[in-house]
Amino acid sequence: MAHVWKCTGLRWSPDGPVLVWDGGRRSALPWGKRVAFAVPEGSARHCVGARGHACPVGAVVPARSTGARCEECARLDRAHSVAADTIADDPRPYRVYLAWFGPGMVKVGITAVERGSARLLEQGAVCFSWLGAGPLMAARRTEELLRAALQVPDRIPYAEKRAVRSALPGTEEERAAQVRELHARAVALSGWPESLRPEPCEVTDHMGVFGLAGAASAFGEVAELVPGGEAGGELVAAAGPDLHLAVGERGVVVLDTRLMTGWELVSPAASQTAGLTFPLREFARGQEGLF
Repeated sequence: MAHVWKCTGLRWSPDGPVLVWDGGRRSALPWGKRVAFAVPEGSARHCVGARGHACPVGAVVPARSTGARCEECARLDRAHSVAADTIADDPRPYRVYLAWFGPGMVKVGITAVERGSARLLEQGAVCFSWLGAGPLMAARRTEELLRAALQVPDRIPYAEKRAVRSALPGTEEERAAQVRELHARAVALSGWPESLRPEPCEVTDHMGVFGLAGAASAFGEVAELVPGGEAGGELVAAAGPDLHLAVGERGVVVLDTRLMTGWELVSPAASQTAGLTFPLREFARGQEGLF
């Protein structure tokens, strides 16, 4: 019987992206590595549970869901979450940041100081700068100040981030320009919480970390995983939860690793042949330059 694996998601380590598996095993993903897996015939995708606990009913969840949780587990997962703004008493210090994903697309957000830049890598931020640091509620108030005064959003759908990468400027200075401009406008605002310490604008660029510089354009993305389907290809780039796989003569395809969670995965039958039989969604002509 084929060995079965359950993916718990993509993480970013100091050495690059890593796939994490149920039980704690980790698979490093250096550029050029072959990534290949299949979904067994007759299988179904099940809820991954919430906050370290299994779904009590083992609910089946939609193949296109990026959360892989049933309605009840999704509610429980967000019931004690900084991202969902359901925690007000976290004693850890937080940082406010400006993250840039492409021309005209920048957001404000917060992350625990102890996490460093991990949150920015997970979101696929092409470049970013810290804005300030302080207690959680001071960071939240600063985030709200920028939303109200400068109309900077705190959330950007991932599909939109992916789409604008077809037009990424070629130099770090060009990519940093909007972050620098917004940082200057932000620190000039009145009404900053006294407990939040402003930080200078120092833009970090992730083009090299993501492997995007010079990477081939992707022609489409995996729409969903299905029983009996398989994927295999060479890793050429990664950003946020996305893997960019070269699948032979077809070109490069984007695989959102969040679609892998909740499935039982096995090695594909033709383990030496790159291929893809999952349903694809081709990018519109205006997105042909993705990455």
